[in-house]
Amino acid sequence: MTVTPRQDDADAPAAESSDLWLTSDELSSWLSVVRLITRLPWAIDSELQRDADISMVEYMTMAMLGEARDWTMRMSELADQASVSLSRLSHLVKRLEARGYVRREPDPRDGRFTNAILLPAGRRKMEEAAPAHVAFVRRLVVDNLSPERLRRLGQDAERILQRIDSPAR
Repeated sequence: MTVTPRQDDADAPAAESSDLWLTSDELSSWLSVVRLITRLPWAIDSELQRDADISMVEYMTMAMLGEARDWTMRMSELADQASVSLSRLSHLVKRLEARGYVRREPDPRDGRFTNAILLPAGRRKMEEAAPAHVAFVRRLVVDNLSPERLRRLGQDAERILQRIDSPAR
C-alpha cells in the first residue's frame, strides 16, 4: 500500500488525489489493524486447538448455542452470528455432530428450516474449555486495555461492523 501518490499522479486534482492515499499515520494504524485481525484469531484458534481440541469457530458456534434459548438456534441465524456461510456452518456442525456436541433437526415451527441444538456433551466441552480460553482472551486483550479503552474498542468495532453489514456500504 502506497503512502503518497506516485509521480504520474501528480497532475490529479489535490482533493481527488488525497482521498486515494493514506497518510503515514493512517497507514501505520491500518497496518496495525490488519495485523490484529489476522493474528488474534490465529492465536485464539491455536490456544483452543492446543488446550481443548476445538477450533475457534467451533467454540464460537457452541458458545452461541449455549446462549440461545433451549440451546437451539436456526442454522441460518447461527451462520449469520458466527460470520460464516451457511455451507461452511453446515460442514462445521457436521463435525460437531460426529463428536456428539451438537444435533441438527427440522425446526418444529417451520420445517423449511433446520435447527442446531447444543447437546449435554457440547455444554460439558464448553465448560471445560471456557476457563483457559477466557484467561487467554483476558491476557491478550482485556487486561491489556483500560476499561475505557476496551469499551471504546468495542464501540469502534461495532461501528465498522455496521458499515460492513450496511447494504449501502
